[in-house]
Amino acid sequence: MTSPAATPPPAPARFTPAPTPGRRALAVLASAAAVAVTAMLVAVFAFFIGNGQSPQVFGQLFPHFALAALITWVLLAVANSLGATRAWFLALVSGFTSGCLAALLATTVTAGAAGNPFSGALFLFVVGSLASLNLVFILAVIAGEVFLAPRVLNGILGYAHRPPPRRMALVRIPASNLDEAELTHRERFPVDKARADEQWDNYCAALVAEGWDTIEVDAAPELADSVFVEDTVVLFGDLAVVTSPGAESRRPEIEAVERTVRAIPGLTVARIELPGTLDGGDVLKVDSTVYVGASGRTNAEGIRQLRALVAPHGYSLVAVPVTKALHLKSTMTALPDGTIIGDPALVDVPSLFPRFLPVPEPEGVAVVELSPESLLMSSSAPQTAAMLSGLGYRVVTVDIGEFEKLEGCVTCLSVRVR
Repeated sequence: MTSPAATPPPAPARFTPAPTPGRRALAVLASAAAVAVTAMLVAVFAFFIGNGQSPQVFGQLFPHFALAALITWVLLAVANSLGATRAWFLALVSGFTSGCLAALLATTVTAGAAGNPFSGALFLFVVGSLASLNLVFILAVIAGEVFLAPRVLNGILGYAHRPPPRRMALVRIPASNLDEAELTHRERFPVDKARADEQWDNYCAALVAEGWDTIEVDAAPELADSVFVEDTVVLFGDLAVVTSPGAESRRPEIEAVERTVRAIPGLTVARIELPGTLDGGDVLKVDSTVYVGASGRTNAEGIRQLRALVAPHGYSLVAVPVTKALHLKSTMTALPDGTIIGDPALVDVPSLFPRFLPVPEPEGVAVVELSPESLLMSSSAPQTAAMLSGLGYRVVTVDIGEFEKLEGCVTCLSVRVR
């Protein structure tokens, strides 16, 4: 494997400036017009072919479908300005509704212009035209809104809609020898393996219930710490950095993790190489700032390599001394608004953080951001959960007591791929 220093880092992502209001208005009007004109032409030519290619069809039906197209253009312009092209099902509903309304109004006007007074028979004719005279037009509007409008809109705006954000979580089932996991700052207590398995299942279920897809890394029954998958890879947008664990016993964990992240489309994979060591539990991301704990598991060379990898992607790295706990994230994590929460008794230099909020319980230092409004945390910290709820967050709690005996927390048990 080539060392990170020998491999040029990927170029930073480039972003297209937001379109001006004028360009956005043009895109909305053009996308609606493309659908309306296409539907009009399709309908007229369908009748032309169906009537033995008689030229009289153009004179008879063109005014009707031209009016229907004009109404469709107005209706779709409104729908597209409200975001109807963002999803296929929204476009489908918009196309169907606009096509039907335009057909009904155009047929009513056409019939009225021909001298037909409003009556029950005219009403039935107008409604029946949806399945006869106007059917091809309506189907063409639906197809055009679903397939043509997004392409015209995005072509004028100069960018394609970005795919929805990834919400995947890498997890790894507890090893059969979980109770032999490494310990540095806590006294060893017996671990109930069956209860740990149940707690892990509930943890995964909580992620799924909150809209995250879980991806299981291949099991490693003989690697006691392998359930703490966070320590083996860190994500920086589309860059996945496979770590170099500080504990020698944990280094075999990274092979299966790297294989898993390489299988995720869109990720670029880099590695921390020995003699550098880095545990993912020492990496805390707050917007574009990356705090890295200089702990017993992460050394200066590992920090140097990580800095070189993430700097081209717009991240700045701040090294933080960690002497009172296993990892940086054993002492603190961050809320979605960027506020650092932690245990002052465990934090070496609180002044390094611009916004630091103490929590009332040591188990409350760790939160997983499920969304900008919701958090996942341990049920062992009810006071902290109440405090965070009071700050406007929806807090989901899970029991991970068996993993806390092993210096684990809610962040340790998954790696979130966003």
